[in-house]
Amino acid sequence: MERPSEPSRQTVADLGEHALIARIEAAAPPAPPAVVVGIGDDAAVVEPERGRLTVATTDALIEGIHFERAFCSPADAGHKALAVNLSDLAAMGAMPCHALLSLALPAACPVCDVDAMLQSLLALAARHRTALIGGNIAASPGPLVIGMTAIGNVARRRVLTRGGARPGDILYVSGRLGGAAVGLASLRAGPHRAAREPDDCRLRYRRPEPRVRLGVALGRNRAAHACIDLSDGLADAVRQIAAASGAGARIEADALPIHPEARAWLDADGLDPVATALQSGEDYELAFTAPPAFRGRLRHVRRLVGDLPVTPVGIITREQEIRLHRNGREEPLPGGFEHFG
Repeated sequence: MERPSEPSRQTVADLGEHALIARIEAAAPPAPPAVVVGIGDDAAVVEPERGRLTVATTDALIEGIHFERAFCSPADAGHKALAVNLSDLAAMGAMPCHALLSLALPAACPVCDVDAMLQSLLALAARHRTALIGGNIAASPGPLVIGMTAIGNVARRRVLTRGGARPGDILYVSGRLGGAAVGLASLRAGPHRAAREPDDCRLRYRRPEPRVRLGVALGRNRAAHACIDLSDGLADAVRQIAAASGAGARIEADALPIHPEARAWLDADGLDPVATALQSGEDYELAFTAPPAFRGRLRHVRRLVGDLPVTPVGIITREQEIRLHRNGREEPLPGGFEHFG
């Protein structure tokens, strides 16, 4: 007779698909009343909130591309998989409410890794009152893939998009820039850099914080004309806003809120903090535009989001050019991250 696998070494192949689904269902909190049918059926059934629009987004984290086991724990990957989707909802001004999880798992994946992913994912979901209501499990002959779909809602006249920026709008950015990129770079640099480890930057890479409260506050208070999240860097975000709005932009290099640890780490290596802040992705901050007349509304939004910095970094222009103002002269804005680029 074969001995059963030890709990710490049990793989998803040992457990089997149906037992794994039951394990996930048992770990998830009870669904809220709006969920008519949740985990365990062919699809989830949700009763929409009256008078509100549904906002849906999806993303996937692929091992070896979006995260590396050497630098990210399974718990980090679970948190991040949901966080990047909540960030997209925040950029639309939507309040998150439901999520679907799709896992493509190698047969040798330990069950304890799935438990860790699920635990951190559910912890973040609970903070944002988001219910896990279904998903899918499949075997993967290659890397681990964590796919998420997040669903939120927003009042019709409170939706934020990329396309509403107008000439004269001020361009704002939340939080600090460049932290995630430096966090990953420092992890890849190895232990010989231990004397100046940028610990907060590493945390920002592993566990990004979606700016849900800010996005919802901007929408509810009609405090922004356009909004986008910084998944692929500020330079890319500005180009996306400008293209969708039929406008241009001028960015002030000296105004960029570069993460202090990132600046110190980059300066020590003779690298350009401004270029990193503009080009690097995975900060998951929000960039948004608002006219000077909205300053009163923005003061109220700032009170709602507490100590989260919100920094003006540029202006939307009528001329459809995107320029960086630096050291007394203007230059083209560098590119951002692009898949297949």
